[in-house]
Amino acid sequence: MTLMFRTPRFLKKCTLLVAIGFGILSLVVQGGESYIAAEAFSGKILLELDADQKRPVASLTKIATAMVVLDWAELSKTSMAEMAMVPTTVASLGGSNPMGLIPGDRISLREAMYSMLLGSDNVSAYTLADHAGRSIQTRSGGSSPVGAFVTEMNILVRGLGMPSTHFANPHGMDTAKQRGVSTARDMARLGIYAMRNTGFQFYVKQSQRIIASYRGNQKRAFKVRNTHFLIGKGDANGIKSGNTVLAGPCAATSSEKKPIVQKLANGATRLTGRRLIIITLDSPDRWRMTQTLINQGWAAYEGWRQQGSPVSQARELLSVPAPK
Repeated sequence: MTLMFRTPRFLKKCTLLVAIGFGILSLVVQGGESYIAAEAFSGKILLELDADQKRPVASLTKIATAMVVLDWAELSKTSMAEMAMVPTTVASLGGSNPMGLIPGDRISLREAMYSMLLGSDNVSAYTLADHAGRSIQTRSGGSSPVGAFVTEMNILVRGLGMPSTHFANPHGMDTAKQRGVSTARDMARLGIYAMRNTGFQFYVKQSQRIIASYRGNQKRAFKVRNTHFLIGKGDANGIKSGNTVLAGPCAATSSEKKPIVQKLANGATRLTGRRLIIITLDSPDRWRMTQTLINQGWAAYEGWRQQGSPVSQARELLSVPAPK
């Protein structure tokens, strides 16, 4: 089977290789991108290309930032309505700051999460890390609140079985001294874990949101739009986009269909969830590639189920444990 799709630069020819018995599928493409498509509930890997190549992942880093904040808030019984102050250290941060936040501004943890996840706001990411990191630092130490927070990010990914991942900061920007790395396979594990969290799901499924911050006594409203182009289109319901010079265009995407309902012999009903997690890294046309992977991934998954969901090798499944 031959697939054809157009990128802005040229027409790529992609060949879909179907392994015997509906094993792992692979779209063979020209260029330096890597990707993976996996079904989240079964762990079945459906498509992949260079999925173990280490590389920067830009703002996909913010998925880990969000999960550390949400896990910390739950464990510490901290309300997401709690206010955080933008720290003075963001003055030299650079990168995306859609709300125009400056040191001393105040923003709730909830609004900062929206700005970070929808608008890819680096200042909000750093503010969240600084605020949660102060609490984390009192318990576990660390050279700085943000340093303590990033340590928790790396503890999280180790717990998820992401051996090729190391995060250097909470926002994903690359500097001479801070360059995080991951792989498509590792980021798929993180995406599966994040989309298990209903709170995270609610944040990332929004196509836009009116949020607010405070400068002194003045409330400043802002409409943040989701930088993930596919959210709200078709069955894509999350999760994050990213783009830096070193990482190139990246996207993590969740595509979900209604659960399969089965009546069992004892009269009970079994629901089988269906959710694809798609990771594309350094893709010159990430949205077209992501949509292609969604289409082909669902076709491969349904074919695999019709064959009885066979698994001949452990590498065909992506295991994502619940971190301790």
